[in-house]
Amino acid sequence: MSSKKKRPPPPGPSEEDIALFRQAVVGVHPIHHDRVVLDTPPPRAWPLQREADDMSVLSESICGPLSVDLRLEGGEEPSFLRAGLTRQVLRDLRRGRWVSQGQIDLHGATRDAAHDIVIGFLHDAHRRGLRCVRVIHGKGLGSPGREPVLKGLVLRWLMHRPEVLAFCQARPHEGGAGAVMVLLKPSGRD
Repeated sequence: MSSKKKRPPPPGPSEEDIALFRQAVVGVHPIHHDRVVLDTPPPRAWPLQREADDMSVLSESICGPLSVDLRLEGGEEPSFLRAGLTRQVLRDLRRGRWVSQGQIDLHGATRDAAHDIVIGFLHDAHRRGLRCVRVIHGKGLGSPGREPVLKGLVLRWLMHRPEVLAFCQARPHEGGAGAVMVLLKPSGRD
């Protein structure tokens, strides 16, 4: 059994209230609404909230702080992506989702020797079915003017090799500015 008591309904208007209302509406006639039929359809609804959201996103992308992903993706680091591939391929390579299966170190090599070493290495790696390799070109600290001599050459050589799909600067623990990670085509694909 419930111990709650039922409340009585609220009292209705008193006789005095009813008399005051009737006195206030003396001479008032009901309004009869005629329907208006329009020949043109009503205007389409305008998505105001969506428009406000779009403007907010645009403003944030122009003036707001960079997200962590954008700071990690951009910059002056050398990178290359073969036409027809999605940016996700390069992003995965940058983030280390491809494990290096081989590497060469060009420290101490002359330009001509480095060219032969890189071309031979890429050909051999592709033939063996390796998908990701590292080319260590050095930072140029031992070069005249402390400028990397081989870095620019290696990057150009890589861009012109048909077996290279993408490359990017290695992550700091893999050599940083002194190395590049290279993604190769699968060996059966030319």
